[in-house]
Amino acid sequence: MDCFNSKNRRKPMISVTKGKVVLAGAGPGDPDLISVKALKYVQIADVILTDRLVSPEIIVNYARKDAVVIYVGKQCSRGIHTPQEDINALMVEFAMQNKLVLRLKGGDASLFSNILDELETLKNHQIQYEIIPGISAAFGAAAYTGIPLTAREHSRGVRFLTLFDLGSVPGTQWEDWASTEDTLVFYMSGKKLNQLADLLIEFKIESTKGLAVIQQATTPNQKTKVFSFGELKQQNLPDFEYVPTLIMIGSVVNLHQQYAWYAEAQNTKSYFDNHLINLQYAS
Repeated sequence: MDCFNSKNRRKPMISVTKGKVVLAGAGPGDPDLISVKALKYVQIADVILTDRLVSPEIIVNYARKDAVVIYVGKQCSRGIHTPQEDINALMVEFAMQNKLVLRLKGGDASLFSNILDELETLKNHQIQYEIIPGISAAFGAAAYTGIPLTAREHSRGVRFLTLFDLGSVPGTQWEDWASTEDTLVFYMSGKKLNQLADLLIEFKIESTKGLAVIQQATTPNQKTKVFSFGELKQQNLPDFEYVPTLIMIGSVVNLHQQYAWYAEAQNTKSYFDNHLINLQYAS
């Protein structure tokens, strides 16, 4: 039995207080990776404020037909940007109308998601809220590429990082990143990929360590490219077209060839461009 069949699904067993905002992670792209709890809120929410990196299938297949769905995505490289202040204002506006608002985020609700701004807004307006975790891109990418984030004799730890402001990273930090045995996972850093590789080589990262570039992880359009830092001393990284792009660095990357299981398409396109981007604010 398909528990989530749109025609036969059971009514969600949730006690809902109206005038509430639910901050939920929808997972990294594969719509089947959303949690049961988050999916139940998709089915009953009055208003859904959805990020760009949420699978459109989740909204199309499970949201109420009369729900207000508003696209609040960001992709600065293409000039798509919803100011955080506007998102905060929408949450408050609808919650004050006694509605159940679902703020649906790609990946996890708390990791690189601007959740603090939203929590401060809700707290300041005394609006009830709930946080539901989701599978982050790092966990989805690790699973769908066969690259464990930690593994005996390869990595004892993992760090989640971003290079939003490359110029502010001190030399001592580069030394640490180049020498650590931890797995490094860089979010939102695809545009700085060549600089990242060059600096790690400059700070003498081991040539045998690997660098994986994983685009659109867990979607049908996933694409993975793996390089050793020995190879990168002799060549530049190619351009990578699609977002989200996750960068994974460490000895664990070398396990990809042995344990990769997910069949990736040879020719791909943007999975998230087929989105609800044209949805308008409607009552």
